[in-house]
Amino acid sequence: MAKFRKNHNQPHDAGGSGMTTKVGIFVGLVYLLYQAFLFFTAPSPDATYPEERGAEVQDVSLDVLVPDGKKNQIVKHKYYTLNYNENYEIADWIVHEISRDRLNANRVDRTDDFRSDKKVKSGSAEIWDYKRSGYDRGHMVPAGDMGFSREAMSETFFMSNMTPQVHTFNTGIWRELEENIRDWARKFRHVYVATGPVLTKEPIDYIGDNDVAVPHSFFKVILDLSEPELKGIGFVMPNKVSYEPISHYAMSIDEVEKITGIDFFPDLMEDDLEKELEANYNMEQWNVSKRRYELRKKSWNKDRR
Repeated sequence: MAKFRKNHNQPHDAGGSGMTTKVGIFVGLVYLLYQAFLFFTAPSPDATYPEERGAEVQDVSLDVLVPDGKKNQIVKHKYYTLNYNENYEIADWIVHEISRDRLNANRVDRTDDFRSDKKVKSGSAEIWDYKRSGYDRGHMVPAGDMGFSREAMSETFFMSNMTPQVHTFNTGIWRELEENIRDWARKFRHVYVATGPVLTKEPIDYIGDNDVAVPHSFFKVILDLSEPELKGIGFVMPNKVSYEPISHYAMSIDEVEKITGIDFFPDLMEDDLEKELEANYNMEQWNVSKRRYELRKKSWNKDRR
């Protein structure tokens, strides 16, 4: 079994009830009445989210996902945590988790409510920084990962979750990688993801009144801790259009750490497990959609703005 630093709650085995049939029926009726009460007294549809209605969520605090290293300004939202870098007006990294249950829950529409992040004490980038810049407001935590509730979806539109991206990168290979990660979350049940810009290289540009940095490249680190086949993988991709398969940019988590100077998930696993998972990767364990790759080359890479 995997050795975690933070224990997950394990379901309890149901013992013999020892109750009579009549008592069982009574308890069942009370439960049904209670559920009916909750249904008719709920204040609004937005007040109850899919995970509160029974969707399974891994019992791990986002605090455990926080990478090690320089912590410029840690900002905690309900569904993701980020490290905001005031010098560049973007996040150094953002961590979140994706579960099969959340992806399979009823989907909400995109909110598209782009806005500054008031939790960033020094002030985040603003919407107008991107106006006429030629760059997209690229999501680090994808809106597509958070369609299980309106609150979660809306959180992805804070400007602290945006980083300037070349349009054909954002709508091309970055989109393809995000969609494949959701496939992996469905297949493996639950994955942890760290995303961000590579800031060890000089940005290719600065935009807006706040001088928001345009990164040279971006990374994603994905970790699957579901038994029996624990595994991890990383990607570093240049911020430009690409016709290469995403496997071309795959690497071990150790390699991403060397490129970014970030130590990912140090508090999530025991040291021996962390070293093993971060040192190795096997692309065959991470099936990639060939159909999406062909679609990217033929359609997604074209600038349709």
